[in-house]
Amino acid sequence: MARGFAHDFINALRAVFGDVGVLMLLVGAPVLYGFFYPWFYGQEVVQRVPVAVVQHDGSGLARQMLRFAQASPRIEVTLVTGDEAQAQQALLDGRVMGYALLPRDLKRRVVRSEEAVVPVYANGAYPLAAKQVQYGFAEAFGTVSAGVELRRLTAGGQSALQAQASRSPVNLQMQALFNPTEGYGSFVVAAVAIIILQQTLLMGGALLVGTWREQGLDRAPARTWLARLLALCTLGWLSGLYYFGWIFVWHDYPRGGNPWGALALLAVFVPAVAGAAALLGWWLANRERAMQVVLFTSIPLAFVGGFSWPAEALPQLLQALRWLSPSTAAIQASLRLNQAGAPLEAALWHLSVLLALALLGWVAVLWLGSRRADPGRLTGRGFRPARPRRDPVPAWPASAAPRPRWAAARC
Repeated sequence: MARGFAHDFINALRAVFGDVGVLMLLVGAPVLYGFFYPWFYGQEVVQRVPVAVVQHDGSGLARQMLRFAQASPRIEVTLVTGDEAQAQQALLDGRVMGYALLPRDLKRRVVRSEEAVVPVYANGAYPLAAKQVQYGFAEAFGTVSAGVELRRLTAGGQSALQAQASRSPVNLQMQALFNPTEGYGSFVVAAVAIIILQQTLLMGGALLVGTWREQGLDRAPARTWLARLLALCTLGWLSGLYYFGWIFVWHDYPRGGNPWGALALLAVFVPAVAGAAALLGWWLANRERAMQVVLFTSIPLAFVGGFSWPAEALPQLLQALRWLSPSTAAIQASLRLNQAGAPLEAALWHLSVLLALALLGWVAVLWLGSRRADPGRLTGRGFRPARPRRDPVPAWPASAAPRPRWAAARC
């Protein structure tokens, strides 16, 4: 029994490595995605965003604010003008992503201790760049404002330390716990990696099972299907370890908060995807159809995964249907266990969902294989196609049987 199972397992791996399409999806695609997909987010944080400054006030205070804006690492002042229409046209043309307007009565309001407003405009079509424009101008102008207030307090008789304490009695220091750089790559790649692992295994496994269906090799006993599913899981586990153990380290993404929890996640996530891949290939019964169907589901699955869009804002029907995809529970469990370092109990519900999907998928595949298996087509060395059956030669009736030639000649 063990020897037959090992033989079926090796045959399944041979089928994978003997099919270029399946091999590229199960082995090549995870490796290439791991190198090239995070490369686009290597910078993590947007810096040196081109901006403009509309300077209607020619005072020393306005020039100081311009110098601080030019020294900010977030923005790069590429246009200084006194015409707001010119800055707006540069914004519409895409030459700058935003601009700040220094009003004419800026210094007069500051000297009179009146409220001085400096409008900042940014292109909302690019949220990351708009955020940097607003933060860059806010930090530069806020620094100048703090210096003005400190000089005002010291002019009133306070010392430098007293002025600092009076201006900011409670200091605020913000520190991101699980994304220290607050980078976009650390936010998106950690979740999209789960979708990459699922989609590559789903397409490759469905393509392989669809090929078996076309060749008539789907009629196999439960032992053979267990070996086939285990072969798919082996490749999926290796891809998961490649991402969790190397890609996240290489790109320095948050990882390793709970390594044993991450291994438990892979232990139930990969079998759930392998079972779904086998069922999908069995249902489509076509080699190329699996890739055509699965390829366009990546973006919807990322949308309902709950990391880029709040799940509570989805329609009630999608909130229920999204749990049929293993990536939904796996993304939430991965962010808790691998990135945030939460205990296993915090992701127990998501692991239970993955385990249930894996059991349902494997039981369905084994039932279909056992139901369609033909015992007469099994040999001692495993599964082999049966030989075509020949129809028996029809027997002649006694009355219509032809008479021998020698008998007719003697008569």
